[in-house]
Amino acid sequence: MIYPQPLKKGDKVAVICLSSGIIGEPYCAHEKELGLKMLRQFGLEPVFTEHALMGRDYILCHPEARAADLKAAFLDDSVKGIITAIGGIETFRTFPYLMEDEELINAVRQHPKFFLGFSDTTNNHFMLRRLGLQTFYGQALMCDLAELSGDMLPYSKAQFESCFKPYHGRRITPSDVWYEDRTDFSANAVGTMPVSHKEEHGYELLQGAPVFEGELLGGCIDSMGEMLIAGNADRFAELLANEFEICPQLKEDFAKQSEMTRKYNIFPTAEEWKGKILFAETSEVMPIPEMLREYLEALKNEGVFGNINGIIIGKPMNEKYYEEYKDVWRDVINNAELPILYNVNFGHGTPRAILPYGAMAHVDAEKQEITLL
Repeated sequence: MIYPQPLKKGDKVAVICLSSGIIGEPYCAHEKELGLKMLRQFGLEPVFTEHALMGRDYILCHPEARAADLKAAFLDDSVKGIITAIGGIETFRTFPYLMEDEELINAVRQHPKFFLGFSDTTNNHFMLRRLGLQTFYGQALMCDLAELSGDMLPYSKAQFESCFKPYHGRRITPSDVWYEDRTDFSANAVGTMPVSHKEEHGYELLQGAPVFEGELLGGCIDSMGEMLIAGNADRFAELLANEFEICPQLKEDFAKQSEMTRKYNIFPTAEEWKGKILFAETSEVMPIPEMLREYLEALKNEGVFGNINGIIIGKPMNEKYYEEYKDVWRDVINNAELPILYNVNFGHGTPRAILPYGAMAHVDAEKQEITLL
């Protein structure tokens, strides 16, 4: 695996749209400016990739432009880091433009960059892992750096600061508070704090030994599940009716998502899961327990649960289905000896930790900490 250098003050970082292009819309201008301001406060020099601000519809209809932006960022030696603007739902459509481009593949290996994103970006993390690059899961410009209160949430800010030094020895512990997802992202919400709650649970050991180790590998469970479920376009028919109208090719591509995933070997093989710790979290869709079960069954059929050393599960957004999800995980895995740590602060629930792919992690449920070795 190729390990990129940590960020440092003065570094140029490219902000990219690999899925949703919402940051280019006028109604998101305040979030764009907040994100840029925060990056500059960290001493970074932010730049947008060529197509990042072209708007939602353009980005939706042009996966080749998103791929070109990623390639350009890797080829540019002045760029030291790449930060995704936000997630989305169809970044898998960039696979053919990236995985068949030898220049891009060589650029990733010869010009490694710090790469940060989460949610649908799981697809890109797996793709870059296939090319041999370590990446970082956990935050995005609009979701974290552009926090509407005017400053990053303290726990998330400390996690982003950790990207400026080697992660070895870093401890990830429970946040004292968690925050509800905002319902108002307009300019009127600038200067307001999200609704917060005292953390009542901490890390919960659902089963298995309280101490376990392994290399980190995972992402958004929705994204991982959709990579593997064939012919999934119908499940999005209502959710993406407007997008399908704007970009008719989108529906056809969704029907081929698992086919694309397998063609380019994006999802790790059963053998590659050996000795790993699966980290997984549910999206802002807050899938019903039955949907979570379908996703987990898809991973089970790929041999994931029979090979890993343990699982860490992200805090569900708004604590929706908090207890129900526990039952689904235990039931599908059906192996009481496999350690499962629940309610960890990463993924869609805020605040957010940052997890390095391929890092060896030591989990201690009794000490309430995850140490990156």
